[in-house]
Amino acid sequence: MVLSRSVRRTPRLLALAIVVATAATMAAAPGASASAPGPSAGAPGVGDPYFPDLGNGGYDALHYDLGVSYDPESGLLEGRTTLKAKATQNLSAFDLDLQKLTVDSVKVNGRKAAFTRSGDEITVTPAARLRKGERFSVTVTYGGIPQPLNGPIIFGSDYGWMKTKDGVFVACEPNAGSTWFPSSDHPGDKATYDIRIDAPKGLTGVSNGRLVSSRVAGDRAYFHWRETKPMASYLATATIGKFDVRTGTTPGGVPIYVATDPTLPTGKVDVYGITAEATDYWSQVFGPYPFEETGAIVDDMPQAGFSLEVQSKPVYSAVRNETTIVHELAHQWFGDSVSVKTWPNIWLNEGFATYAQWLWEEHRGRSTAHDSFLKAYGSRPADDPFWKIKVADPQRDTMFSSAVYQRGAMTLQALRERIGDKAFFTLLPTWTRQHRYGNAETSQFIALAEKISGQQLDDLFHTWLNTSGKPALPGK
Repeated sequence: MVLSRSVRRTPRLLALAIVVATAATMAAAPGASASAPGPSAGAPGVGDPYFPDLGNGGYDALHYDLGVSYDPESGLLEGRTTLKAKATQNLSAFDLDLQKLTVDSVKVNGRKAAFTRSGDEITVTPAARLRKGERFSVTVTYGGIPQPLNGPIIFGSDYGWMKTKDGVFVACEPNAGSTWFPSSDHPGDKATYDIRIDAPKGLTGVSNGRLVSSRVAGDRAYFHWRETKPMASYLATATIGKFDVRTGTTPGGVPIYVATDPTLPTGKVDVYGITAEATDYWSQVFGPYPFEETGAIVDDMPQAGFSLEVQSKPVYSAVRNETTIVHELAHQWFGDSVSVKTWPNIWLNEGFATYAQWLWEEHRGRSTAHDSFLKAYGSRPADDPFWKIKVADPQRDTMFSSAVYQRGAMTLQALRERIGDKAFFTLLPTWTRQHRYGNAETSQFIALAEKISGQQLDDLFHTWLNTSGKPALPGK
């Protein structure tokens, strides 16, 4: 990320629902151990230090099939989703995260299921209990007018599901995926996605992955997108509006899809060209591009003072500069493919993407990463509050502070200067390969850096990530 219920429509319109399917039975299989634990309710959260109630215990989300039917004039959202999951314990009930929207009904394995609501938690009690290891499937219909979130987390900006003049801009980091679809809304529970968008004729629905199909029927337009690689819920989008679309492939052969609001002045910023070039360059530096398509969604959303690394197609709330584009594309490796285990590790996303900006300047021949480091380091005196934030655990309200970005990037340059270019540029693609489509934390990065370099690096990472105060320059 970078700063910068109502009257139903006719049956032909898609209603919004969640489906979580189950093949479990109420009783344990014959011959099961009498000491096996009985079924119990899954935890209502995964216990993340910053968002303890996000995500859900007792199951592993595998695949979402989201249906989004949206009326831009009223703001009403309705639709249908299928979530496939696997029980990780014997379950008598399980939770879904859903903020504000109203649930109409729930079915589990095709049978009506009881559900209750407490705040943003929907607790589902299936008629047939679920056994550990069983794959299961719910149907939940819901609807309403999604509301964006706000507060100090995202630079004081609104974020999530944000209404535009002709549709909606959807950018959900860190906790707004559940403002528009029920989910296990934590990056530790990634899944694949089908996202089906139903909007008024004349509008385009853009989402993650690749476009499977699109059609117009009557006064509605339908778009089906598929993301086949595991994705964190906050990276899902269903951005809708009037867009000029350009498609093709990068020089390196990666399919590309760029959608731009035609009312925006593009000026000298070639979003398509920069996206193609940066995708190919990062593929050389960070390892093979991890997804099936690259691209961008460039919308007119002045209330959103940021851009977001939406998986496969970063979303930009205006035409952003080259630096922002290369930052968000670097996130496809650092944040999207390799996601944080918990949110205190956010520097693994933002510090790496910021350092990528320095590498890009070096690649362009405009400035070395060392010079960018010195500029960032020298721009803040020792008594600047910037230096008080411990980047390895910046706390919830400052998790997107400039220190996480800039001091995180400084950490990587200090590491590069300690271990040398050969080890450093072996480390980056090794890291993305080892944790491809998974989750990771800082201790694992330190261990890998030490293994590849053959050096003990605790002092370096402690100084740059875990201390408050301005560190001495490397070698001083």
